[in-house]
This record gives sequence, structure tokens and C-alpha cells, in this order.
Amino acid sequence: MNMMWNRRQALSLLTGAASGVLARAQELDQTIKVDVDIVNVLCSVREKKGGYVRNLNKEDFTITEDNKKQEIRYFARETDLPLTMGLLVDVSKSQERLLDIERRAASAFFRSMLREKDMAFLIQFGAEAELLQDLTNSARLLEKGLNELKLSVDVGAMHQGTIPSSRRPKGTIMYDAVQLAATEKLKGEVGRKAIVLITDGMDFGSHYSREDAIAAAQRSDAIIYGIYYADQSAYGYGGFSIGGASDGDLKKMAEETGGRVFHVDRKNNLDEVFKELQEEMRSQYALGYTPTNAVRDGGFRKIEIRTTNKDHRVQARKGYFASKG
Repeated sequence: MNMMWNRRQALSLLTGAASGVLARAQELDQTIKVDVDIVNVLCSVREKKGGYVRNLNKEDFTITEDNKKQEIRYFARETDLPLTMGLLVDVSKSQERLLDIERRAASAFFRSMLREKDMAFLIQFGAEAELLQDLTNSARLLEKGLNELKLSVDVGAMHQGTIPSSRRPKGTIMYDAVQLAATEKLKGEVGRKAIVLITDGMDFGSHYSREDAIAAAQRSDAIIYGIYYADQSAYGYGGFSIGGASDGDLKKMAEETGGRVFHVDRKNNLDEVFKELQEEMRSQYALGYTPTNAVRDGGFRKIEIRTTNKDHRVQARKGYFASKG
């Protein structure tokens, strides 16, 4: 896999990991305890009409792991707990006409979203994946990184249009970018963690599969949110679509990790989508439990969360990988 990192970024990843985790844990003022025996789950709850339910208590929830009920050991409303977030922006050829809009809207999102103890980083992905801004609380630095967004196109695909040929050039390594964000940037962090993807949902040329990307996010306790933003004119000629964009893979990654996909369309522009995403991130619950299955075999455990109100719709990750003993 060909990832594009300069020496300073690579050094930051290697030497800053240990000190970064300790400093981050201290910043949280013990709000979230790091405990290998505790499974932490974030969820949001919505009513039938789609509005968020924000006034629930611990007693309103039940959790099962592999169909066995678990005792909830701690509970918190997530409106103010610190967040570590990665914004991953698709800079493949099909997104060329959307980049200026994304720069402006994402800058406004960072300025509005980031609070004192929140951290964010920025990655662009196309034929390559590149870290444009490492973890920071500075909206100014993130905006500077957004200004560096540029097309990343496989040289071999430059003369083939946006539709991959039989040799499958590297056009949009979306799964590799998610894998990179989850394992290199989020796995060592504590607290709430999210990956936000702005993309048309297409992947061409990734080394990792969709399932690999999902597993990496689950192992890092990261939620994937998708912002589906497609320029359909990039996928056809004369008004006829040829292999147009789809949000199917994006939905799968989001649903498996407890997130969802937001659509930019005629009814909702990108600014409105970012506002809705921010509302969801500030309307979550944190639940923690000690699994009744104490075996540390590295296997996948299925999680289901419900509330006492059958009309509520709970959004949470589908499960987690048990740590190996």
C-alpha cells in the first residue's frame, strides 16, 4: 500500500504516541477511565419522527452481548465529553468541482464544533492518502490544512476519465484511508472517537477491504459518519450515468460502527449537513459494562442496545473485538 507521509508526520506518529496518550488521559480529568475490562459503547436515541431523545437515564437502557444481558456499570450523557475526530476528504477526480465548497463548509464546522478538550486531524485521500494536519485543537491549523486540499489522481488514470479501466487504477483508496485513521491516529486515544468521511462512496484500488476498514474502526472504538456528496456529472456522458456513485458501502461502514450517512442534496447543503452531524455528536449517551464472558480470545462479540420505549430507535455499533489475554 502506498501511503504518502512526510518525515515530520511519520516522526509524530512514532515518537508522539506514548506521550500523547498520557497527556490526553490527563486532560479528560478522569471523566473516562481506561479499563481493559470495560466495554464502552456510545449511542444516540431518536424518536419516531427523527428527533433526538436527550433525557434518558441509565435505567432506561438494556445491553446484551451475544444475546446475554449485561449490567451497565456507568452511564453518562455525551453532550460535553471530549471528542477526538478525523475528517477524511475525498480528493479523487470525481470530486474536483466540490472541493471549494468542502473547504469552506468544513472550516465553519471545525470553528463551531471544537471545544476546549476536543481534538481533530485532517486526511485527504484519492490515489494516495495524505495527513494534512495532525491532531490539534486549533480550528486555524485545520483550516490551513483544508486550504491544502488538492486532487490526488493515479497517473495511469489521468487519460482514462473517472471510470476505472480493467487494470483497476488507484482512484479512491477510501478503505485504506479509514484503516489509516483508525489504526494510526485513533487507536491510542481515549474517550469519544469519530471518523467523518466526505466522499461519493466509491473505492478503487484500496489494499484493505471494506470489512478490514470496519474492523479497524471497531478495534479503535471509533464511529464512522459518512457525508455522501457526489457530483453525478463526473460519472456519465450526455446525461447517461455510467457506474455512478453509490452510498451503499458508506452506509455499511457507518451502521456497523454506530454512525450513519448524511446526504448533501437539493434539500440539504453541506453546511446544513455539518450542523446535523454536530447535533448528533452532542446528543449521545455513553454506557459501560464488564462482559459476563471474560474469555479474551480476540473474537467478535455482538452488542445490542435497547430502551424501555419501543418507539425509540437506538443507533450504536454492532459489536466489538475482545482483547486477547
